Order: sequence, then C-alpha cells, then structure tokens
Amino acid sequence: MRQAKIGRVTAETNISLSLDLDGKGESKIDTGCGFLDHMLTLFAKHGSFNLDVTCKGDTEVDYHHTAEDIGIVLGQAFAKALGDKKGIVRYGSMMLPMDETLILSAVDLSGRSGLYYDCSIPSPKVGNFDTELCEEFWYAFVRSAACTLHIRKIAGTNSHHIIEGVFKSVARSLRAAVAIDAANADAIPSTKGVI
Repeated sequence: MRQAKIGRVTAETNISLSLDLDGKGESKIDTGCGFLDHMLTLFAKHGSFNLDVTCKGDTEVDYHHTAEDIGIVLGQAFAKALGDKKGIVRYGSMMLPMDETLILSAVDLSGRSGLYYDCSIPSPKVGNFDTELCEEFWYAFVRSAACTLHIRKIAGTNSHHIIEGVFKSVARSLRAAVAIDAANADAIPSTKGVI
C-alpha cells in the first residue's frame, strides 16, 4: 500500500493531506483558494492519485504560505509513500498540449532536489491567485519529495491554461515515474543500489 498521511501545523497554515499513489484520481480538496483547489483536483485526476487536502491558511494575507506549505506536504507524502523506491520506473516525462499551450515536464525520483523551471506566465494573477506561486509550489514540492523536476513552457499565451498545463503535465510525469516496473519489481532503479 503506497500511501501516506501527513499533517503540518505552523503559525501560517494548518494542513492535513492523504495520498494514495495507486488510486483512481479521486480527490477532496479544500485549500481556501479556489484556483489551487482546481489545480490539485486535476493533478490527482491526471496522476491517478487519490488525494485529500485540507488547509486553513493565512489567506487574509495572500495565498503564498498556503501554496508553498501544501507543496511541502505533498512532497513529503510522495517521499513517504514511495519508501525505498524499490521497483519504480523512476523517470517520467510528458509533453502536454492544452489548447494553445504546450508544456514539457520531466521528473527523476532521484533523491536529489532540483527544480529547473522555464515557464513565463503573462498575467500576474489568475483570479486572485498570484501566478508566481506556481513556481513556488513546485520548488517546495521538489525539496520535500527529493526529486529532480524540469518544467518548460514550449507555447502558451493564456495564464490559466499555462498553469493548468503545468499541473497536468507534472501529474502525468509523476504517474509514469511512480509506476511499478514489473520486470524489475524487486530492484532499486539505480546502480548505487539506493536512491
């Protein structure tokens, strides 16, 4: 059972999150930010992850702490659910089109944290969500998940489509990377013997 439940309480946020890597894309999301709820719902769906998230954050300030802290907790949940990473494919990538937008993502569940983000977003906000928080979310995620993640915008002019494309593309890349490699189900996918 590749599952994790994580709670995190700070002076800025109170988060409860559960993740099942072998789910059906079902989710219950309540972050206090409608746009982030939408992104996490489609992330779960396209990753085939079951994901429940509740967050009570200092949204009267803005959504920065909420987005960053949920990224931290989601990364922790992936790391916990993957355990020693025995049998996983390890790598995943997706070139995802969404209308005029085209997003490339690639992930290595390497045990090494790194975000390589080349994704300009034309509008400073989508609704009341600061678009710069997309990058902050994924920085927080990779630090906690201990993975290498590349995100690149190949094309796109609509800010909503760009961010949605990012979340869908990364979900599909992670879905591929966490999958069990049937031919090597008992092996660590590294010549080091550990990830």
